[in-house]
Amino acid sequence: MNDGISALGYVIADVRADGKTDVSDDIQRLIDENPNRTIYFPDGVYLIGKPIMTPAEPTKSVDLQLSNYAVIRAADGWSSSEAMIRLGGKLPANNIMTCGSNYSLTGGVVDGSGIADGVSIDSGRETAIRNVSIKHTRIGIHIKRGANSGSSDADITGVNIVGTKKPDSIGVLVEGYDNTFTNMRIGGVFTGFELRSSGNALKNIHPLYFSDYTDYQNSCGFYDKAGNNWYDYCYSDHFGVGYRNAPGVSSLYVNCFCFWWDGRVSPQTVFRSDGRFDSVVTNIKVGFHPKAEKTVILSVAEPGGKGVFDRILTDRSRITDSSYEPYLQNGII
Repeated sequence: MNDGISALGYVIADVRADGKTDVSDDIQRLIDENPNRTIYFPDGVYLIGKPIMTPAEPTKSVDLQLSNYAVIRAADGWSSSEAMIRLGGKLPANNIMTCGSNYSLTGGVVDGSGIADGVSIDSGRETAIRNVSIKHTRIGIHIKRGANSGSSDADITGVNIVGTKKPDSIGVLVEGYDNTFTNMRIGGVFTGFELRSSGNALKNIHPLYFSDYTDYQNSCGFYDKAGNNWYDYCYSDHFGVGYRNAPGVSSLYVNCFCFWWDGRVSPQTVFRSDGRFDSVVTNIKVGFHPKAEKTVILSVAEPGGKGVFDRILTDRSRITDSSYEPYLQNGII
């Protein structure tokens, strides 16, 4: 059945995948005993009761590949505060000169069972997460402060995340600098993306709010706490606040979208600045619900910012607030 995979030279994870047996130690042993190899997980449910860690040291690193229906699931007794899969969680390194620095996690499902965090990048550079489905996690992906003077230099693409629908659920939490995120869908979280670092590029990211409405006005699609980040076609779908900036934050937003599908929730706020508004927003499309009582393009805690809204595509008659007007260039279309 796995002849094709074997022909590629992969190590096939020959551990129990019955969803009942804790195979944490077995998977960790596979990782530790097979440096610079691709470890392939066939379909099945791999139950783990503690985090599994890959090395960041290039001479010891591995590439984890899961078949489409291979599920790594957190056991009911999960108690660790760390993520289920910790990429670079052991043997930390800052080395792109040695072959093996390009380790990754590809494919399959990571299921947090509603109690565990999903995947973290703890160390290393050139780390990639590709085409992974992350389900029922408090934090889907956590990129920690990176090994390269804070930069983690990771690439995340094609990842779908579903949180726990609780107020502490975050799709992606970013503390390391200089990462790229593309083609992601996120749902069931209170905050879609929380950026505590700079130099990040986000393209085609779509967080969708479908939790209960506890503290809804503070739910947020994108929360930028550091600034100097770039957003291209990012789509905040039904969060209380589409895009939120911490004081002193300045970032660039191009061709983004903000939408609400239920008029019973209010206010519906596109941008909130906790200080002055200093970002540049170009060609943003806004879809307020026609029955919403209060709709806000911009909420600012302090006046006097130098930010710009360059063209807003929306129905002007649905806007109930005028705070955005001093920052508007080229009108509403």
